[in-house]
Parts: sequence; C-alpha cells; structure tokens
Amino acid sequence: MNVDEVLQMIGQEGLPLILLAVFILVAIWLGVRIVPQSEKHVVERFGRLRSVLGPGINFIVPFLDKVAHKISILERQLPTASQDAITRDNVLVQVDTSVFYRITEPEKTVYRIRDVDAAIATTVAGIVRANIGQMDLDEVQANRGQLIQTIKLSVEDAVDDWGIEVTRAEILDVNLDQATRDAMLQQLNAERERRAQVTRAEGSKRAVELNADAELYAAEQAAKARRVQADAEAYATGVVAKAIAENGVEAAQYQVALKQVEALNTLGAGAGQHTIVVPAQALEAFGDAFRMLKGRG
Repeated sequence: MNVDEVLQMIGQEGLPLILLAVFILVAIWLGVRIVPQSEKHVVERFGRLRSVLGPGINFIVPFLDKVAHKISILERQLPTASQDAITRDNVLVQVDTSVFYRITEPEKTVYRIRDVDAAIATTVAGIVRANIGQMDLDEVQANRGQLIQTIKLSVEDAVDDWGIEVTRAEILDVNLDQATRDAMLQQLNAERERRAQVTRAEGSKRAVELNADAELYAAEQAAKARRVQADAEAYATGVVAKAIAENGVEAAQYQVALKQVEALNTLGAGAGQHTIVVPAQALEAFGDAFRMLKGRG
C-alpha cells in the first residue's frame, strides 16, 4: 500500500474524528474562562446579561454565551478637576478636587452609565458647588476635612445605582482671585497691627501696675521701719521712766550726765580737733556723772 492509499483511507474514515476533536477543543476554548484577580467579566447570551464571572476558573456555554465586557475592579483615580464656586459671602473660589473609586457591581456600571469618569466628575462638581454655596470663605478654609467628608457621602449616594464605591475624595486646593487675595492680605495686616497695639497697651498697663506695686511696697517697708523705731523709742522711754520711778531724780541726773559725756566724747573724736573748750557747767556735769557712776558701782 502506497502513501496515497493510506492518506485516502485516513481521509475517508478519520475525518469525522478529526472534526470532532477540533470541535471539542474549540468548545473547551470557548467554555472555559480564567478571570484574573483584578477583573470581573460580564457574560451575555444573545445580547442579554447572563452572569458575572469572578476571579478564577469559570465555565460558560460555548457558542451561546460570550464575554461582552471585561471590567477592572482596581481602585481608580479621576483626573484632578477644577470647578468655580461662590461662597455664601459672595467670594468666587476655584476648587481642585480628586475622587478615588472602584467598580463593585460591573453589571450596573455596564448597563446604566456610558462614561463613568465623566459622570462622576459632573456629580462631584455639582456637589462641591452646592456645599460651598452654603459656607462662608472662612468656613471653607477652616473646615476642609468636614467638607471633604460631606462631598464623599454625597457622591456615594449619587453613584450608588451605578455599582460604584467611592473610596476617597480630596480637596487639593482652594484658589482665590487676585482681588480677594489682596483684600485678605490687607485684613491680615490690619489684624496683626491691632494685636500689636493691644500687646503694647497691655505691656504699658503692666509696667504701671508693677511700678505702683513697687511704690506701695516701699511705703509699707518705710512704715514698718518707722513703727519699729517708734517702738524702740517708746521702749527706751519706758525704761527711763521706770528707772526714774524706782530711783528718783538721781536716775534722771545720771542719764543726763551720760548723754553729756557721750556728746563730749564725740566732739573730741572729731578729725583735727586738738583743743577742746569745756564750759564750767560741763565740768560740773562730769563730776556729777563720776560721782553717780562711783555710787552705782
């Protein structure tokens, strides 16, 4: 049997088997779907939603079902968008925002919205304008965290029907026009000058208070010194009075004589004093003092 006869025999008897094998291979190829971890596949049958395939090995009906959409479920970031808004106190601001989201239900995203990014961006712009319109400029600057949270919750409610989860919303910057910036700068400078004046006034007031306290303290100390001196003089007077009461006139003469002696000693101790003229009464006082001292000794 030659080669041509062998090929003819295979062609007549084995062709159906070959076709069957090819059909089986094609059916397996079309019926088995391996979905990556980061994706979900939307399956349609005759143009209608059939199922959603999750990550891993999945099986579909060959020739009837087909994977119509391959949707990434990774988190996405919208491009930074800028929108103008007017605050409650009529200040025009330009707000730069960015939103992060991911698709959780691809069947809703595919069949309910055409351009997800554009739809979310439009929704965010409207929500930002509405919320900023209810706030003054100072509140926008001071409560940015609260504003971000409000925007995130509002966007979540708006896109819930699209099978989307908003993971994060950010306000990157709030820009003002040049005229508003100049006015705010003037206001800031005026506020700084006012605070400086208040500080200087408080400093002057404090200096006056401290000076008054110092004078009061000095007066109190002087009064205390005078009181101590008066107490000492009163005590000395009391001692003298007691001595006079106990010893009579001799005690008084003794004290007078001592004072005269002390006065003469002070006069004699002066610088450059070599000759001292003593009155006769002084000599008599010395004699009396000596007699008294001798008598008391």
